[in-house]
Amino acid sequence: MKKILDMMEQELKQAFAACGYEEKFAKVVLSNRPDLCEYQCNGAMAAAKAYKKKPIDIASAVVEKLTGEGGHPVFKEAVAVMPGFINLKLSEQFLSGYVNGMAAGDKLGLEAPERPETVMVDYGGANVAKPLHVGHLRAAIIGESIKRMGRFLGHKMIGDVHLGDWGLQMGLIIEELRDRKPELVYFDQTYTGEFPSQAPFTISELEEIYPAASAKSKEDEAFKERAHEATLKLQKGYPPYRAIWQHIMAVSVEDLKKNYSNLNVEFDLWKGESDAEPYIGDMIQMLIDKGLAYESQGALVVDVAEESDSKEIPPCLIRKSDGASLYATSDLATIVEREQDFHPDRYIYVVDKRQGMHFEQVFRVAKKAGIVAQDTPMIFLGFGTMNGKDGKPFKTREGGVMRLEKLIDEIDDAVYARIMENRTVSREEARTTSKIVGLAALKYGDLSNQAGKDYVFDTERFTSFEGNTGPYILYTIVRIKSILSKYRDNGGSVSEQALEKHILPPCGESEKALMLMLSKYNEVLENSFAETAPHKICQYIYELANAFNSFYHDTKILSEEDEARKDSYIGLITLTKRVLETCIGLLGIEAPDRM
Repeated sequence: MKKILDMMEQELKQAFAACGYEEKFAKVVLSNRPDLCEYQCNGAMAAAKAYKKKPIDIASAVVEKLTGEGGHPVFKEAVAVMPGFINLKLSEQFLSGYVNGMAAGDKLGLEAPERPETVMVDYGGANVAKPLHVGHLRAAIIGESIKRMGRFLGHKMIGDVHLGDWGLQMGLIIEELRDRKPELVYFDQTYTGEFPSQAPFTISELEEIYPAASAKSKEDEAFKERAHEATLKLQKGYPPYRAIWQHIMAVSVEDLKKNYSNLNVEFDLWKGESDAEPYIGDMIQMLIDKGLAYESQGALVVDVAEESDSKEIPPCLIRKSDGASLYATSDLATIVEREQDFHPDRYIYVVDKRQGMHFEQVFRVAKKAGIVAQDTPMIFLGFGTMNGKDGKPFKTREGGVMRLEKLIDEIDDAVYARIMENRTVSREEARTTSKIVGLAALKYGDLSNQAGKDYVFDTERFTSFEGNTGPYILYTIVRIKSILSKYRDNGGSVSEQALEKHILPPCGESEKALMLMLSKYNEVLENSFAETAPHKICQYIYELANAFNSFYHDTKILSEEDEARKDSYIGLITLTKRVLETCIGLLGIEAPDRM
């Protein structure tokens, strides 16, 4: 099903062409004066320069073609206004036909992409042996939303958590474990048997071991040196340390999967930096053979600066003077692996925006070396910081980094308190509902902001049932469910799609406004994915929820005596519910049945 803007533009193109003007001037956009019209075409302004005519004369000629004898099937009104704008209002009959098509269409009329792409989405980026904290929130939920959008549109989306599992932190844990439990067989050089299948620590112990080891390394130089040596032995394949590392991975990944699941976030791949290790040697040799990598003060670097750069882009450091690999080395080797396994048409990296320079360097090396084709989009979706009300990065009251589990619990408690203010449900149901609504408050509060911007995390505002919040969107869906439930209780029959309920042309302003908002659905979804902008879906469903609530307050839906009109209302609100539920699903949010 074509986007409604495309259908309007097709009509304008024919009118411009019939008047002797190029079709490219027929672009239709939303009106910036909704009090005057619904859509507008400003092409006559640009055409005036090309054809040396007055804009109003061109606009008037086009409008005359549009409003010839017998009216127009798409436009109820087309008016040329000074200095040369074309103001447009849609026909009610055309609009109702369009929304009926949405209700009957696959995926609500969303068209499949002409050429489905394989898209690699790198998001999550958690470090093993450490609990998820608030700093991991944005990567997880923004990346999950991008993945869901692309998959729904028809692309093959591959989400990779890309764990930090191969650096100095491993050596620190190994040496701290040695100090605490020297009797373990991993530290007995004479031991030749099988290593235990059970880890010598729990997740709680592991999460305490790493910070203790990290703090010790800052004060004890000898311990830090031992950790470096242990890391090197691990990376070279020393069996006892590999066995410890496998325990660390097993315990950590199980816990990470549980915590990501609490966010309704899932990954297709649970790869880490360690998976890139086998590719590093050949990749570095390839960079040397191609004359791209050269020694600089003992280190190996690749120049990536270009003449068109407006700021300095330093060389990309590939290998340190002591032979150690770096994040750039691992990230490049990961791209080599991904190209070999998946041949992605597009890459999307969802990472803290402060890593922008690093990824600019990595992407340039990847293309310069031919690891990735020059025309393959490599998108860095850098996100801003989640701040407290003081404008500084979000912390606990004690000043530490808050665990994600604790943040989720705080949001759930705040929502529970709001639900219990009404006392319309039992405590048990309120607790269950608060988890669903709390997650919506948390995710919507984040995703409704443009990814690259910092934002203030405000529990009170995010959990409000009014305004541009997740609970408000869910409350709107629940309100529609309640109306449909009462309709069924009163003997009405309606399927989940309400295809048997023909939506009539609107007879009121709020009814038409709701239909107009619904008609933007497929355009919003396509643009949101193309621009990697989940906040545009949030903006859309907030406007759609407002449009529905205006219609609801203006219309006696269930007491309407005209059965055909009542059926139309039921069909319209069912479609509204389906669009809202589809969109929140793309954000990783679900709606309860009651609130």
